[in-house]
Order: sequence, then structure tokens, then C-alpha cells
Amino acid sequence: MTTAGVLTLLSDFGFQDVYVGVMKGVIAQINPRLQVIDLTHQVAPQNIAAAAFHLINAYRHFPQGTVHVAVVDPGVGSSRRAIAIQTSIGFLVGPDNGLFSGVLAQSSAISVVELSNPDYWYSPQPSFTFHGRDIFAPVGAHLASGVEFKQLGPTISPTDLVPGPLLGWQQTHSGIAGYIQAIDTFGNLITTIPGDRLQDKQWFLEIENVKIKAGQAYSDSRPGEPVGLIGSHGWLEIAVNGGSAQTLLDLREGDALQVMFKDYPALEIE
Repeated sequence: MTTAGVLTLLSDFGFQDVYVGVMKGVIAQINPRLQVIDLTHQVAPQNIAAAAFHLINAYRHFPQGTVHVAVVDPGVGSSRRAIAIQTSIGFLVGPDNGLFSGVLAQSSAISVVELSNPDYWYSPQPSFTFHGRDIFAPVGAHLASGVEFKQLGPTISPTDLVPGPLLGWQQTHSGIAGYIQAIDTFGNLITTIPGDRLQDKQWFLEIENVKIKAGQAYSDSRPGEPVGLIGSHGWLEIAVNGGSAQTLLDLREGDALQVMFKDYPALEIE
């Protein structure tokens, strides 16, 4: 196989150990011409929701037909299924644990297969603890190299996939209620509220009795103060000019918040 396709990798393996490098070695054995791109390997260990969030924000920026291999897999070695999913823009390969639910909410599955054909595994007797090496990376490499999707295993119904752990949002009488779904390297608090729901509206954020004004850029607040804005990912986020919103507000993933559709009151942050 000589196809020079695109394959991405996402995991919670980090870079201290050799796990990521080993997966790339397996991929290179199958097809050294593949373009392999790391999305991130710094997902918090076993945090399926965070992994799903990263995939949502990454997959649409890649060429048609890209294969996304994601390995955040607390159930490795158990009865959970190994799957591949075909969507209108590419393929998803990984465990059936809700990891792909966010992407599928935006780009529905055309077909799903269970990865039961050992012809496309690294070993016919895969490890109970490293399916990233033995199943997901080699299947992704074969798929990106032109192997027919239906050859990977039997078809299963998309409705049988494990649902995801994603938090949502709700319209309220005064605005939108949502949650913090991710925290980035800068301490920005990324919410579940889509930015397009705030277009052409006057709004501010309220979280644990703290009111935060709306802005368009990080500099739209004084140094050290929080601001709500629409990030490049398209979600409402809370940032601090020159600092960390997570540290300032002492908030965590899953904490609730409220967007209020009215002018920001002239109140100081306590």
C-alpha cells in the first residue's frame, strides 16, 4: 500500500512513556508514507468527555477522508467493543465508550463496524492493556492506506453505540444554562454554550453569584479580570486578561453557569 493518506492520533498517554511512539512505529510498518498528525496526547487520564471535546473541535479542520484514531480507553481489555465509524467527511477509530458522540452529533454515522478482523491488527492475540498499539493504530493505518471499510469487521447499528458523557445546555426564561466542559492550557473555561446562540444579543455570565461581562477579545477586560467571549472553537468561554480564569474563579469541569440576556450590571467582582 502506497497511499499517502492523513491519520490523526489522540490519547491520554502523554509523552513521558513510549506508548505514542510505539503506535507511530506500528503505523510506519504498515505505511511509512502516511501523514500522521498528533491532535493531543495530554488528555487527562481516562477523561472521555475531554477527549470527545477535543475531537469535536479538531475533526472538521482536516481533509476529506482523514482517519482519526482516538485512544482514551478506561475499559481496555473488557467487553467493550473496538469500532470504526464512517462519516461524511472521514473515519473514526477507537473504543465504543462515547468518545465519538460529540462528532456524531455534528456529522452522523454512515456506517459502523466492529473491529473483529485480525488481518488488520498488529497481532492476532492483542494485549489486554494496549489496544492502541495492537488494534486501533494498525486499523487506522490500513484504513488510511485504502483498505475497504467493510473489510474491518461486521456492521453494527449506529443506534447501538455507547452514548457519550457530554454535558449540554438549556434555554431558560432569562437566557441559557450550561456547564464548563473543558479547561485549556491557559486556564480558559470553555462552556457547553454554542457561540451562535449569543449573536445579536446583550448578555453577561453569572456563575456562583459572580457576574462576568461579555467581550470579543481577551483584552476586553482589565488585567486580572474575567471576560466572557466566543473562542476560536465556537463555544462561549471565560478568560482572564493576563491570567487564568480557572485559578481566579476556582471552577472545574462540570460546574454550572448561566448566560443572562440583558445588559451587564455595574457590579464589581468580589
